[in-house]
Amino acid sequence: MSLVKLLDPVKRSPYFSRQLSSLKRVGKAGFPGMIGSSSAAILAALADDLRNILIITSSSEKSEALKSEIKLFSGVGPTLFPAPDTLPGEEIKPSNELIGERLAVLNNGFEGIVVAPVMAVMWRTSRRLESIKVSVNQNIRLDELIKRLIEFGHKRFDIVGERGEFSVRGGILDIFPLNFEHPVRIELSGDKIESIRYFNAYSQRSTGRIEKVSILPAVENFEVPLFERLPKGTIVILDEPMEISRAADQHIEELAATDTDLQYLRFEDIEKYKNVELSSFLKPDEGGIFLSPKNYQNRLPEIPQKAIVVSKHAARLKEKVEAEVLKGSLRGGFILNETQILSDREIFGEEIVFRRKKSAVIEGVADELLADLTVGDYVVHENYGIGIYCGMETLDLEGVEQEYLLIEFAAGDKVYVPPSMAGLIEKYSSGRDFRPKLNRLGTKNWIRTKGRIKKELKDMTQDLLKLYAARKKLPGHAYPKDDLWQKELEGTFPFEETIDQSKAIAATKRDMEAPYPMDRLICGDVGYGKTEVAIRAAAKAVSAGKQVAVLVPTTILADQHYNNFKERFKTSPFMINMLSRFRSKKEQAEIVKVLGRGGVDIVIGTHRLLSKDIKFKDLGLLILDEEQRFGVAHKEKLKKIKLNVDVLTLSATPIPRTLYLSLSGSRDMSTINTPPVDRSPIRTYVLPWSGHVIREAILREIDRGGQIYFVHNIVETIDAVASKIKKLVPEAKIGIGHGQMSEKELEKTMVNFLERRFNVLVCTSIIESGLDITNVNTILIDNAERFGLSQLYQIRGRVGRSAARAYAYLFYHPEKIMSGQALERLKAIQEFTALGSGYKLAMRDLEIRGAGNLLGSQQSGHVMEVGFDLYCELLEEAVREVKGIKTVSAREVIIDLKVEAYIPEDYVTDDRQRIALYRRMNHLSTKEELSEMKKELRDRFGTLPGTLNRLFDILNLRVVAIKAGIVGIKEEGGKLLIDNLAGKRKKVEIKGKDKINLALLSIAG
Repeated sequence: MSLVKLLDPVKRSPYFSRQLSSLKRVGKAGFPGMIGSSSAAILAALADDLRNILIITSSSEKSEALKSEIKLFSGVGPTLFPAPDTLPGEEIKPSNELIGERLAVLNNGFEGIVVAPVMAVMWRTSRRLESIKVSVNQNIRLDELIKRLIEFGHKRFDIVGERGEFSVRGGILDIFPLNFEHPVRIELSGDKIESIRYFNAYSQRSTGRIEKVSILPAVENFEVPLFERLPKGTIVILDEPMEISRAADQHIEELAATDTDLQYLRFEDIEKYKNVELSSFLKPDEGGIFLSPKNYQNRLPEIPQKAIVVSKHAARLKEKVEAEVLKGSLRGGFILNETQILSDREIFGEEIVFRRKKSAVIEGVADELLADLTVGDYVVHENYGIGIYCGMETLDLEGVEQEYLLIEFAAGDKVYVPPSMAGLIEKYSSGRDFRPKLNRLGTKNWIRTKGRIKKELKDMTQDLLKLYAARKKLPGHAYPKDDLWQKELEGTFPFEETIDQSKAIAATKRDMEAPYPMDRLICGDVGYGKTEVAIRAAAKAVSAGKQVAVLVPTTILADQHYNNFKERFKTSPFMINMLSRFRSKKEQAEIVKVLGRGGVDIVIGTHRLLSKDIKFKDLGLLILDEEQRFGVAHKEKLKKIKLNVDVLTLSATPIPRTLYLSLSGSRDMSTINTPPVDRSPIRTYVLPWSGHVIREAILREIDRGGQIYFVHNIVETIDAVASKIKKLVPEAKIGIGHGQMSEKELEKTMVNFLERRFNVLVCTSIIESGLDITNVNTILIDNAERFGLSQLYQIRGRVGRSAARAYAYLFYHPEKIMSGQALERLKAIQEFTALGSGYKLAMRDLEIRGAGNLLGSQQSGHVMEVGFDLYCELLEEAVREVKGIKTVSAREVIIDLKVEAYIPEDYVTDDRQRIALYRRMNHLSTKEELSEMKKELRDRFGTLPGTLNRLFDILNLRVVAIKAGIVGIKEEGGKLLIDNLAGKRKKVEIKGKDKINLALLSIAG
């Protein structure tokens, strides 16, 4: 029997028939005696007989649970109507994602089953909802369409990356409606719509054609009570009325404490609305048709054959029980007509948390599509050194019009760089606020600096390659393919794997199945899923009878890893233990003894694991977390352990793709740069100090069971600030943490916070590179203007590490004088809240830290001298040369011809996009890449103009030159000068011929 079939006995029961009849006839009914997830069964059964149902719950979590469970019972999932995610009294726009979901439900007329938390229905909504309908072959004036979009609340940008934005480029209009999973590209020819296409916001490429589109407003106007908008005859069902009433009263109290009247609907007024004809309720513990199921923890053989088991662990349970087993999750089981419906609660004692699933919307634009270059920035020209970018200029030289990037060097010297050589320019970045010295043209200083660094990089690369080549020759344990237990463990992962995470897991398993020792580095930000990669590797090792050691630099991290591993392996037969100061000497001695006998499968610990008394029976895998934080003596001991076991190193240093590509030729490495699927952007507010906002923000987080960081970065006044917060929020339990506390005292504070003994941690910026505490989802930062942009990004990143909506409040003090730069930093951190854009924002700091952490402090010095991007390119060249690869990269081939070849300003009007395109074009090295780039430009901007086609002809010439080993093609004195890798030069007379074709023929000949 499936869960859908289970509805038949529900609907056939006299009890259900009586209640349904009462609903239809009198307009009132109750379904008491709800047990476990039985309310979802009742609601699914009602849906077959009733047209429109609005189910109100006490919280968003309850709504998510019901939505998921009803789908299990009926096969059709209801729609969720969410609450806006702002606090009462905030003059801040709710997130576009949630407003889009609300508007979509309104537009659909609340048809079918809709589930909503009480907060969602208490907000007012738009009086009426209009839409803009466009279809292929329709005639429409573009200016009128733009005007309507602005009236609808959409914002105009140069490039569309997020919901609520639109852009116009010639006859192409891009728009990202709030309720859409993908933005839409509308292409017009005159006033006629030629095509409508979905496109990917990240890549900006079209993904599929559609015939028509209906665009809703980008804002919800909170004008009328929601119940005025419900269709006639809607049934309103209250899931546990007492809880709903309490939640509603709490929202009203919050509203009363503010100066703003959002005109919430008072819940007792629902029945005033004539169109809502019927009302019913679901209540627990009052006797009905359902009974409580038995508990089968550690008693699997006793589960009756006619029971139905709904579990996340379905694959494993099918082998162990005779009952029907279905994959899924329920909050709890129940008995109906002697049939037991059992959940993971009755079988494993697991409480299921239903997380809000983030929609599949991709927001944010790829870094390479927008040049991070503005006038006044320091840049590095590979041939001339460090200068200042002064913008783009179109010049007419010798009758040839061309666009150039203007770079100014020391003593006012200027260099005009044509588009075909834009790849020689990189933005200078070295971290922090370091100001480099400008190079002077005509001297050899720059060439000497670059040569010295390249030699040192070659030496370093040579050492790395020797080290990794030697490891590949050592004998190692080749693990078998995954068994059923490992696959089941993967099935219990509560999140959806990101693409990066899946690749890292696959690469790690591939390494472990190879006949030589693994040595893989996993890089990624805290909370991006490195631990899960380690858990999968550990599962592979212990399944094959090997032991695993997890080595971490601090006691707190050891405790956190221990809890994570225990949670993930809780249904497994493997023994997991921890060696750290959290264990007494007696406990440690016992663990060491059992470890030596093979009685511990996975041991997690600090440097205590490196002590002389530690012996393993059969160590197969060593997992190192933040190896760079161990001392020299510890690293020497690690070298001995590493010799013939698999090693997986985790680093919380996120590194950019450029450094990854440069290093990937010299060591095994995986990067996880994408955030988890259900991670939402952090709602960031910049505002003057406000006791009221602080109280409301802290109370909101406490009410949903979360914890709070309050960052005050002055140790001398931190106690006074903690006292002030205690007065503002007497309900809060407050702890204090800062760097001047003793290590043991700070450790104790952090452990108490981890164990939720208090809910507000008043601290300094010590949390900047702290723990992954998923329960902390609100952060308040005092004197935010004192922090650098990268530091603000890092500190803000301590929250938002779970599916729960995260909030960051950046406070400044209006009475204090604030520099213009400080204000710009605060504006920037608020503006860049989308996931990925924050990464872009702070990458210049993080990438330096990455180079220093992963390669040694000397590399940071190299970065300071040549800038990060050129450093990466020199590193890549060094790897190629050490490996004996004799090729030139696209960037190294210099083509300087007097030809009008550029991107017209009226084709791509935004300078940042034009520069980004020039730079991307200069890195293309195959005809396939050129063809793909042409398709992209045609898709994004329309038909290519003549000067852009000629630029592609030059790029094609470069591709041919790369294959032929040509490094330079230059026009001088009526001749083409063609230089090859061997240093030989060929001279060809131009004599009025097509220069590009002449160069192609000369190379071929």
